[in-house]
Amino acid sequence: MASSAKGKIVIISSPSGGGKSSICRMLLQRNPGWRFSISYTTRSRRPDEQHGREYYFVDNAEFDRLAREDYFAEHCKVHLYQYGTPRGPLEAVLADGGVMLLDIDVQGAEKIKTIYPEAITIFILPPSIPALRSRLSTRGTETQEQLQVRFENAKNELKLWAKFEYAVINENLETAINEVESVIVSHHCRTDRIPPEQIKNIIGYEGV
Repeated sequence: MASSAKGKIVIISSPSGGGKSSICRMLLQRNPGWRFSISYTTRSRRPDEQHGREYYFVDNAEFDRLAREDYFAEHCKVHLYQYGTPRGPLEAVLADGGVMLLDIDVQGAEKIKTIYPEAITIFILPPSIPALRSRLSTRGTETQEQLQVRFENAKNELKLWAKFEYAVINENLETAINEVESVIVSHHCRTDRIPPEQIKNIIGYEGV
C-alpha cells in the first residue's frame, strides 16, 4: 500500500572529494528502504564501478537523445562531462512516500531544488582545502589535467555552501554519516509532514 505522506527527495552535494558518494552508500546500507537516484554520465567507468549501480554510462549521442526527449529532470556539464538526473524515479518516490537520495553537484542541486522546492538540500564540506586536495590526489582516478579541473571547480563550489539548507563537515566519515542521517530522519517529524487524516483521527479535526 502506498504511503499517504509525500515522499522525500534528499539532495546531497559536495565538491569532488568531499565524500558525498561514500555517505550515500553507507546511508543506503543502513536504510534498505531508501533509494538512490542513478544519474547518467558521459564520463568513462572507473574500475570499481558498475553500469546501472553508480551511474548509467552512455556516450554523448545517447545522452543528447535523452535530453531532447525531456528524460532528465536536470542535466549539465561538469568536469568536462555531461551528467543528468532521470525524472521518472523522482516522481515515483514522491508518489509512494519513499526517500530518494541524490548524489549530485551544486549545479544539479540548484536545478532540482527549482523543480522540486520541497527537496532537502545538504552540503558536505571538507575539513580544509588541503584535505580536499589530498583526497582528490589519493583517489588516483583522474589524470593530472582532470584533477586540476576538479580542484579548481571544487574551490568555486565551496563558496556556494550557504545556499543549502544544511551543511555537514566531513572530518570523520562516521560522524558525518550520522549527522546527515539525523537531518533526513528528523524531517519526518515536521508538522507539515503528518497527513491531515492522521491528525483528524488523533485530535478530531484536521488542524488549527
